[in-house]
Amino acid sequence: MSPAVVGADGLARCPWALSAPDYVAYHDQEWGRPVTDDQGLYERLCLEAFQSGLSWLTILRKREAFRAAFAGFDMATVAAYGPREVERLLADAGIVRNRAKIEAAIANARAALELPEGLAALVWRYADPDAPAPRTSADVPASTPGSAALARELKRRGFRFVGPTTVYALMQACGLVDDHLLGCCRRGAHRAAI
Repeated sequence: MSPAVVGADGLARCPWALSAPDYVAYHDQEWGRPVTDDQGLYERLCLEAFQSGLSWLTILRKREAFRAAFAGFDMATVAAYGPREVERLLADAGIVRNRAKIEAAIANARAALELPEGLAALVWRYADPDAPAPRTSADVPASTPGSAALARELKRRGFRFVGPTTVYALMQACGLVDDHLLGCCRRGAHRAAI
C-alpha cells in the first residue's frame, strides 16, 4: 500500500511515476489530462492495447516509433491498411510486432470511423469525474463497472483488444477518471477540464 511519494524535486507523486525517469514527465504532463479528440483517443486506445501483457514503459519508449509506423494514428490512413501494411508493421523492430494487436489497431480505426457520434463522444459518456480519490496504490482498481460497460459497448461496435482492464487504463490515461493519489501534486489538476 503506497501513498504518494515525495521525489527529489520535493513534489509528491503517485509511486509508479518515480519508478523510472521516463515516467515523471508522462505522469506530470499527460497521464490523467483529458483527451477529448477522436485521434488522441484512438492513439491511446491503440497504445493501451499494444501494452497488454507488457510494461507501459516499453510502450512509452516506443511511442514515437508507433506514431511513425501508424501514420501519426490518422484513423483514415490506418483504416485503409491492408495485408502489405500489416507485413510492413510486423517487420518494424521499433514497435511491438504482434499480428493480433496490429490487426486490432486497423480494425479499431475502421470501427472508430463508423461511429456516427465519433469516438470521443462515445468514450466520454463513461467518464466518472466523481470517482473516489485513491489514498494508496492499493485503492486504484484494475477495472470498474464503468470500464466494463464501455468495453462491452466498444466490442459491440467492432473494436478489438478492449477488455475492461485495458479500457480502464485508457480512462485513467485520458482523464475520464482521476486516479492520481491523494497527496499527489497532480491530483485534481485537470478536473476543471472534465
